[in-house]
Amino acid sequence: MRNRILPIAALGLTAALALTACSGGGNGGGDAASGEGKTLDVWIMQGTNPDSEAFFDKVGDAFTEETGAELNVEYVQWADAHDRFVTSIAGGTTPDVAETGTTWTAEFADAGALAPIGDYVDADGLGDDLVEGLVESGTYDDTLYGMPWYAGVRSLVYRSDLFDELGLAAPASWDDIVAAGDAIKAAHPEMLAFAVPGDAEFGVYPWVWGAGGEVSVKKGDQWVSGLASPESQDGIGFYTGLATEHGFSSAGATTWKETDVLDNFVQGNVAMALMGSWTPATIVEKNPDLEGKFAATPIPGKDGGIAPSVLGGSHLSMFETADDKDLAWAFIKLMTTGEFAAEWADQTGYFPGQASLLDATLENADPLVAPFATQLVDGGASVPVTPKFGAVQAKKTTNTAIQAILSGQKSVQQATEDAAAEMDQIMNGD
Repeated sequence: MRNRILPIAALGLTAALALTACSGGGNGGGDAASGEGKTLDVWIMQGTNPDSEAFFDKVGDAFTEETGAELNVEYVQWADAHDRFVTSIAGGTTPDVAETGTTWTAEFADAGALAPIGDYVDADGLGDDLVEGLVESGTYDDTLYGMPWYAGVRSLVYRSDLFDELGLAAPASWDDIVAAGDAIKAAHPEMLAFAVPGDAEFGVYPWVWGAGGEVSVKKGDQWVSGLASPESQDGIGFYTGLATEHGFSSAGATTWKETDVLDNFVQGNVAMALMGSWTPATIVEKNPDLEGKFAATPIPGKDGGIAPSVLGGSHLSMFETADDKDLAWAFIKLMTTGEFAAEWADQTGYFPGQASLLDATLENADPLVAPFATQLVDGGASVPVTPKFGAVQAKKTTNTAIQAILSGQKSVQQATEDAAAEMDQIMNGD
């Protein structure tokens, strides 16, 4: 089982966006659900969209007009959400519908908490118009439990003003990254030429995949980590070597999270880093002086091409506790197709989960939009789709290995062998 390159399903994006929007407001597969006198309880993660309340006021009005039911939205902090889901699943107090992160959907499905939605998707003819990477992460035991809602992907963000100053082109290979880093380090020693954060797991895997390695693959009934393979060690060695061998990063970055990379880029301390498609707007908001001075490019593979990058984001999932599953589906469809899906993507800087809505994005020439879209389409990837991978993340298996390498406590070989052994134990444990 391979979870690396996940292209967009049905990428013959010939349907006009307006036609998709028109078709997205109804129930499609039959008459609109009747919800007179009913209330649908929904959990949405807080912070993804700073204007969520106004957005869901509009959604609630449209939902009531379509179904007659009221919409009750509760906003949940990402940091608290997983524990709250676990508690509510154990107590049978889950909402009717909730936003579930892509690495959680399989876990909750495995717990028996989610209702399958494949029949609804098929009845409304939506199956060939969904982002395949989100379908992959929303599928457990060959059953779809998570409806693709929005997706984000990381690419290489760089200070284009410095690249212009030094006559550099956007890096297209690992050698290009080193050459650019050397030039920036010489001309601007006050900056980190390439930030290598030690506590940012999803920034590690592109280098594994870009060298031809794997995170973990299913072989028979067992998961087998690929982190200690020669290819993965090559990729991780290159990435950490940007700090330990080339001096492009700093010892302080050993404990950095992605938010620390963002903050330091905003402050003008970083020239290159892997950053999410949702970050450019934040960069300009926090430091307007940087507008027009940075750009993005797909993460290069070792010898060129595009290295896969983790396609993250969220599903909308229906819970088994929902009293009226037709009503729950009516809301899910309203949110994930058509005008509301497009509006959410526009407001958040994420990409919609409906493939046809990517049409306009793919044609966008904005240097802070098009490269991320290309990365998503040609180099979107998934971490292993299994409930056990959440435990690997909770253990910080990958991050611990990277920090051990950056701090000089372990060699690349020892750190990756230890990480692979721990990953196998967790993934195959009871």
